[in-house]
Order: sequence, then structure tokens, then C-alpha cells
Amino acid sequence: MAYILDTDIKFLPGVGPRRAELLQKELSIGTFGDLLYHFPFRYVDKTRIYTIREINEDMPYVLLRGKIAGFREVSAKQKRLIAMFSDGTGSIELVWFKGISFILKNFRAGSTYTIFGKPTSFNGKLNIVHPELEDLVKEESKISSSIQAVYGSTERLKDMGLGTRAISRLQSALLSMALPRVEETLPPYLMEANRFASLQEALLNIHFPQSPELLKRAQDRLKFEELFYIELSILRTRTRRVEANNGFLFSQVGEKFNYFFHHNLPFELTAAQKRVIKEIRADTGSGRQMNRLLQGDVGSGKTMVALMCMLIAADNGYQSCIMAPTEILAAQHFKSITEMLRGMSISAALLTGSVRKPERRKLLEKLRQGEIHLLIGTHALIEDAVQFERLGLVVIDEQHRFGVAQRGKLWEKSEHPPHILVMTATPIPRTLAMTLYGDLDVSVIDELPPGRKPIKTVHFFDSKRSRVFDFMREQIAAGRQVYVVYPLICESEKMDYQNLQDGWEMVTQAFPAPRYRVCMVHGKLKNDEKEAAMQEFVRGEAHIMVATSVIEVGVNVPNASVMVIESAERFGLAQLHQLRGRVGRGAEQSFCILLTDVKLSADSRHRMEMMCSTNDGFQIAEADLKLRGPGDLEGTLQSGMAFSLRIANLGADSKILEYARRVADQVLQADPLLTDPKNELLLKTLNKPKNDNKDYSIIS
Repeated sequence: MAYILDTDIKFLPGVGPRRAELLQKELSIGTFGDLLYHFPFRYVDKTRIYTIREINEDMPYVLLRGKIAGFREVSAKQKRLIAMFSDGTGSIELVWFKGISFILKNFRAGSTYTIFGKPTSFNGKLNIVHPELEDLVKEESKISSSIQAVYGSTERLKDMGLGTRAISRLQSALLSMALPRVEETLPPYLMEANRFASLQEALLNIHFPQSPELLKRAQDRLKFEELFYIELSILRTRTRRVEANNGFLFSQVGEKFNYFFHHNLPFELTAAQKRVIKEIRADTGSGRQMNRLLQGDVGSGKTMVALMCMLIAADNGYQSCIMAPTEILAAQHFKSITEMLRGMSISAALLTGSVRKPERRKLLEKLRQGEIHLLIGTHALIEDAVQFERLGLVVIDEQHRFGVAQRGKLWEKSEHPPHILVMTATPIPRTLAMTLYGDLDVSVIDELPPGRKPIKTVHFFDSKRSRVFDFMREQIAAGRQVYVVYPLICESEKMDYQNLQDGWEMVTQAFPAPRYRVCMVHGKLKNDEKEAAMQEFVRGEAHIMVATSVIEVGVNVPNASVMVIESAERFGLAQLHQLRGRVGRGAEQSFCILLTDVKLSADSRHRMEMMCSTNDGFQIAEADLKLRGPGDLEGTLQSGMAFSLRIANLGADSKILEYARRVADQVLQADPLLTDPKNELLLKTLNKPKNDNKDYSIIS
């Protein structure tokens, strides 16, 4: 017999085929288990029942108990239904503008109900608009709680009568039917050691808390379990990889590395860069395959570290490649790397979609013959025609912009898995890195090269734009260049594109030709047009670049000292920090100016204050995680696993995450293959396949 939680949701009383189809489309709820694990996102405390005499329009939501005297429909400007509700201490009007037929069909005058809603005043009379109603007799016969759960829903679901109250009723029906048959998912020794609530107790109290204490106990149990199984899966995958994959042995640091270090190194390495190179050297010299994440702020010198590691690969007879997300960034890497390799017998090549067929054929032939040591490119690197003679090291830049499948195709370019170095300039909070990149070892470059001055960040409202323009003129007169960036959430959004066009006109009027030269870059430009505008700015021929966030990655202009971000409130903290990193690359003092509307939400104001208070990308990343949450995590794991968090929050639940990872590590240290009988349930849960067999035995 199949497990009850695998039963199709359409068989739950109150659902049926039409509602089931909509639940699947809107909330991905297809089974009993999906519904049971559709957790509330907040709770409303209904422990206090007020009397009508006590309430006033300034109060928040209140719970009342009484009788409906009668209904009347009013068809004035807007059709509405009005009911007079009394509890012996007074009367109040209940008003509905929608769902009138549903109310008249399901609720009767003279019956006793509990109602919940926000008191308001209209024409000197108290009323409650669209209150929640519950029949007292029905309420007492079902699973319920005075701490009421509030569930996520959608407009389409609400139109079909599946708002938060209806979902709560479905949860009640499901728990009554299925709870006794829900199987435990944690082994007894973990339950006892942590004094966890049973799964049945936790599921009951997460949906219908019997007290605040039992709700907290349920949340702790379910959050731990969710994070524990994620970490157990990640750590087990990592253990398997380490055991299974022998890596190419880079046994020596030879002539190429040493020549570069002594003759071509453009600046002294920071202590952080030296530390990371040693960590990578230890990996590649161990005989095990390296799988390492390199984090470092914009301008911290990650590319230099990658180049020196590729030279170690070349010293040991292996080829390397760097895959970048854009042609601009790939071309920038190629230019800087070839300049640094001058005078050395190292062959580097650039492969992007723009390389013409005759050149591509020659390049690919040289690559197959081993004549190219370093290949730098975009997605073009993963094409089947790209074959290496001996690929030993793969570097992925801004790795979050590539899918797991895309990255995996590079691994297949080698007979054995090559060493992997993935780099990101987006600082990742430690708790998030533990989950997103738990299959990788992590290195951090946490200092900038010598001579770099911290960027000064200031916030102005739109009304101060003339002052900002005056400052831009001063910087241009001193020989500097300026970015002016506008938000562009989606290239097809007309409003955003119009904002950019308006901004272009405003800037060109304030900075007229021929005294000033202004160029523009955005995603609608053709690649050659975009490249021409970029190069104009790089060569110093343009004083100002008006752009969208396409310049977030891939522009390196040391002479640019001012970053003006228009409508800065529309950017997230991480993106603001990335944009700020486009300046501050030279020895001169650089500035980031955040321009916003005067009306700011509390979150937007907090983001501006955070940007002005620190240049530390990791502090900003932690703040961003707390403000926005971790977002959608599906598909981002290096191992290719996908998951969504149903109840845990990586920002708020970092302590539970750290503990869950520690416990998972202890379990695998003692039993790497989970073959101990006491871990049978862990193995079963990890390996549980999708079960499409339905349990019809509970259908009455």
C-alpha cells in the first residue's frame, strides 16, 4: 500500500479535480503531503474574545462571538451585503462586497458564529468589512486553534474559494484523516538526544498550535529536520566525490609560475591572495580533485589568483580554461591576462560567439593539439566542437550566472574530472555558503590590493541632482570619468527603457557637446554597438557613461572615479555593492552617489544607510540576507541537487542551520555510508523516490 501522503490532493474532501488542478498550478500542491507541508507564513492570536461594547475603530483585528440577526442586500453605487451582528453588549454591521452568494448560502440568521476582522467606522457606525466567519458548532467539531495560521494563497485561488480560511479547513480535514498514519522521519537516537517533538505532534501544532510553547517546539523540530536532511545530502555527496574522484596531480611549481612571479607580477600579492594560492596548491598537489569556491569583493584580485594557478597547471603539462558570463568580461580577462603574460611562452586564446568560423577552426585545432595553454571564453566553451588535449583546470567566473548543466559540460571535456575553481564577486554570508556551496571548499580574499582607497558613498534625494552634476563637472575637470546607472529590471519593460532615455537626455543637456562626451550602454544595443561604446569609455574618450546594470559585471576602468546610481531604491543591496565596485579601481579617491525619491520605505532607507556606512561586502551580504531572505535556492547547488525551503529561513535560522550541519557531519563521520541499522531511516528518507502510486483506501 502506498504512503498516505503520496495520495493525489483531488481525493481530499473539499478539493476535487478543478480545485486540485488550480492548487497544482498556483502553489505546486499535488498530494496530501504537499498540502500538509504548505506551512503558515504567520499566525494571528485569537486567545482573547472581545465584546462589541469594548471595541473601537482604532483597534487592530478582534475576535467576537454572537448571533447574526439578519441579512440585507444593498444595490446602490456598489452592490453589498450587510448583516447586523450582536452579542448582548451591542451591535455591529458586517459588510461584504464580494462573495455575497457564498455568504448567503453558508450562513443563516439566528445562528451563533465567531467573527474575526478589523473594526472600522462609516457614517458614525462601527462595522467590519469582509470578516472571517466560523460556525460555532462546526468549529467545536474540528481540529482548530486559538492561534490561527495564515497561509499563502493567490488571487486565482481566492476566486475559487481557497483563501487562507479555506486552506485551514482543508488542513483540518487532512490532519483528521491522515495524521495517525504519518510516519516518523528522524531516527529515535536523534529524537531522544534533542528532545524533539514527534513528527505527528509537530505537524498538528504547526497548523493548529495549542499554545505558543507548542508552536515554537513544532517550528524547531521541522526547521531542524529540513536543514538537517539538506546538509546530510550535501555532505554525503561531498564524501562520495572525494572518495571517487582522483584528481590530476600538479606535482611541481615550475618555470612558468616562477618566471611570472619574479618578472611579470604587476603588484605585490596581498596576504589573502597568498593564502588562497597555497590552499589551491595544496588541493592540486594532493592527488584529489579540487572543488573550490573563491569569494572576493570586486577588485580584490581573484583573476590574478586564477592566472597563477593556471600557470601551475601549465608547469605540469595541463591546459586551463576560464568561462565568463558575458563577452565583455571574457574579453576583459583575455586582455589583462595576455598583457600580464608578455614575454612568456604561454599561449592564450579567446573564444566567444563573435569569433568568426575561419578563426574558430584554427583556434579549435590548436586547442586539440595542446598548443593553447589558456582558453578564455563564454558559453561557447561548452560546445561539443571545443576539445582539449589535456584539460586540467576549469575556472568559472561569476559562477551563479551559469546553470548546473552548463558547468557540467565543461567537466566532460576531460577524461577525468579536472580541478574546479568557481569564483564570485558577490560576497555570500557564511550560513548561505554552507548550504548553497556545501559541496565545495571555500576560500576568501578578504583584503584589497595596496594603494586602493575605500570608496566614499553618499545618499542624496532627487532634489539635490544639480549639486551632484556640479560634483561630476569637478571630477571631469580633474581628468576623471563618471558612470550614471539607471535601473532596468527587465529589458522589455517600457517604463525602465523610457527612464534610461529620459536620463540620457537629461545628462546630455547638463553636459553638452562638444565640451563633454557622453556614451550610452544598455541591453537592447547590438553586441558590436555595446562594445564600441564600452571601448570609447575605456579609452577615456567619453567622460560619462549612461548605462543600465549591464555594466554590473565586466567593465574595468581605473580612471572612473564616480558612480551615480539613479533610483537607487530599486536595487537590492548586493547589486548596489556590485555597481559601486566599478569605481575605486585606481589610486585616486572614488565616490558612489545614491540618488533616490524622497519617499522611501523603511527597507529602502535601511539599504541606503547600510551602503553609506560600510564597504565590507560580507557585512552587506549578511544585511541583504536578513532583509530579503535567501530567495529561490532551486538549482543552485554545485552537486546539481535542487531544493526549496518550506519553513526554515537561512537568514533567521542560522543557528539551527549550523547545528544541523554539525549533527549531519557527526552522523557521517561515524557512519559514512549510513549502513548502521540505527541510520536505516536516514538512508530511506534520503533515497526516497517520487512515488506516484496513490492510496485509495482512505476514500470513503
